[in-house]
Amino acid sequence: MDPNTLKALQGAAGAGGGGYSGDIAVAHSTSPYITAYPWTSGTGFGTKYSDPATLPAAGCRGVAFSPDGADIAVGYSGSPYVSVYPWSSGFGTKYSDPATLPGSHPYKVAFSPDGADLALATLFSPQINVYPWSSGFGTKYANPSTLPTGYGIGCNFSHDGLDIAVAHYTSPYVSVYPFVSGTGFGTKYANPSTLPVGDGYGVSFSPDGADIAVAHVTSPYISVYPWSSGFGTKYANPATLPAGGAWEPVFSPDGADLAVMIRASPWISVYPWSSGFGTKYSDPSTLPTGNGQDGTFSPDGADIAVAHATTPYISVYPWDSGTGFGTKYSDPSTLPAGEGIAVAFSPA
Repeated sequence: MDPNTLKALQGAAGAGGGGYSGDIAVAHSTSPYITAYPWTSGTGFGTKYSDPATLPAAGCRGVAFSPDGADIAVGYSGSPYVSVYPWSSGFGTKYSDPATLPGSHPYKVAFSPDGADLALATLFSPQINVYPWSSGFGTKYANPSTLPTGYGIGCNFSHDGLDIAVAHYTSPYVSVYPFVSGTGFGTKYANPSTLPVGDGYGVSFSPDGADIAVAHVTSPYISVYPWSSGFGTKYANPATLPAGGAWEPVFSPDGADLAVMIRASPWISVYPWSSGFGTKYSDPSTLPTGNGQDGTFSPDGADIAVAHATTPYISVYPWDSGTGFGTKYSDPSTLPAGEGIAVAFSPA
């Protein structure tokens, strides 16, 4: 979807003119571990969907819808570490587990843009695991020849699907590889000349593929680089830094804004983005109630959701690029059962 169309959708939603209608899923620490709701921009949460018949085996760390919206994947802290379900306004029967399980629990799950592959950033070796996906798991791709150097915490594909990035513990804190669906990993790209400062917790490419953002544990907490089959010179830090260690960076669908989830109040910071940081937007009038562990924009960019550590565990706000946060939506009538750790909207 082009930026002009996205802007038109944002304007319609902000004026009460419709906008996105789909689903929102929250991964959390307590059974049933995954909770999903209908979502309508301008209205908010609908009635919680029934839990899956086969629950994840432990607290969930990651959640992602496939690009066509037909499947939903969750990663969690007990074997088999990942479960994927058909999705059609509710959970279908869980797909069979992969023949080769991830080596440990994932902190992030991510589908490729064409939905043909599913990646998991895992705590222990090989730290990044990728499977072909076609209404079920294919044979796990061979590990990259140069593994990430520490715990895999975040991963994402570039928007053309030709690269895959991993945020991880231990220098260089981010590793990026060429990726070809059906073939797998290429040779790791050279590290950036200016490394992120401290353990990497999240990584995202901008929608146009021109930039890559890394969230990390040590000040300045967010590092962004030009990207063109390799890292360019790091952009200047924002004038107002995030308030603490960052969990996850996420670009708006039109690439005009960059949100950072953080582990100190106000728990989320959002900046205009145009080949560099603009002046930080004002904080929302009603803050999330704890550690902002994950966040995402709705597909039309008209809303922004934060999964956080304290009840109500999920907070969603209208979003207007150039203006910022609107008044927080009402909480869902049935809250997630525990600490919100990841959140995803279904595709438009």
